[in-house]
Parts: sequence; structure tokens; C-alpha cells
Amino acid sequence: MAISKKQKNEFVAQYVEWLNHSQAVFVTEYSGLTMKNIDDLRAKVREAGGEFHIVKNTLGKVAFEQAGLRVSEKLLTGSTAIAFAFQDTPAMAKVISEYARTSEFVKIKGGYLEKRAIGPDQVKALAELPPLPVMRAQLLGTLQAPASKLVRTLAEPARALAAVIKAYAEPEPLQSAA
Repeated sequence: MAISKKQKNEFVAQYVEWLNHSQAVFVTEYSGLTMKNIDDLRAKVREAGGEFHIVKNTLGKVAFEQAGLRVSEKLLTGSTAIAFAFQDTPAMAKVISEYARTSEFVKIKGGYLEKRAIGPDQVKALAELPPLPVMRAQLLGTLQAPASKLVRTLAEPARALAAVIKAYAEPEPLQSAA
């Protein structure tokens, strides 16, 4: 079924909007996937805070160019689907990488991270990063460690003094003569 020029323009406008609002974009090749598999992958991608859409290569090229991204010809060849990561980039990369690893029908071609082109290996490296909440907790722990150490160091002399005063204040137990 042919797509009208108006529909093509609407698709391109939607892709440009998603490209502009995405933290990362992962371009994949899919071939042989059933609609059920595609729907399962879309559900997982949505859980990770993104969108996964099959894109006509010519429309994808126009959308990338309108969004100000230089797109390589090898990214938009064959059957192309794009994952748009709106929230947690490592979580999205993990979903795509995991699916590509377990399915012979999906291959990662590359993508963009904050408007910079990345290759398939970099997408897999992103997938190995911990999720955003874990990274925040690690950073917070790193930032708090020196402060808590300083507080302990400053409090130690007072604690030692209090122990000495307590020891003098308490009467000594009577020792029985043997």
C-alpha cells in the first residue's frame, strides 16, 4: 500500500521530534522477526522509557538530516528499525543488546549518543553500564565518603574524652579479698 506525501511528512516530523528529544538512538537491522516478536521488543523498549519503530530508510535519512545528524549510508540499508531512548540510555542499550544477543533476527548497526555517532561495540558497552539509579547511588556514596570520614575524625577526640570522664565518674567495683 502506497503512503501519501502527507503521511510521509507526518512520519518524518514525528521522527525528527523523537530524534531531538532522545538521549540516544540505536539503529538496528531486523529481518525475519514476526509481528509478535516486534511487539514484544516494543513493549520492553517502552518499559525502558523509549520507542522502537520500523523506519523506511529514505524517510529515516530525511529525518536524521532535518535533526542535524549526519547519517552513514550503512546505517540505513536493509530493513531498519530505530530505538529512541528518552530516559535511561544504558537501560535502553541493554534491552536492545540483550534482544540482539538472543535473537538471530536483530543486529545492531550503530546509533547516536547525545548527537554523536556510535558503533555497535559502543552500544554494547553502554549496555554494560549499571542503570541510572545505581549510578546515582554510587556517585552519592563516593561524594559522601570523605564527609563522613571527616565527621568521624572530628568526633573521635570528643568520644575519647567522654570515655575517660565516664571512667573516672563511675566508682570502681569493690574487689573481694581472697
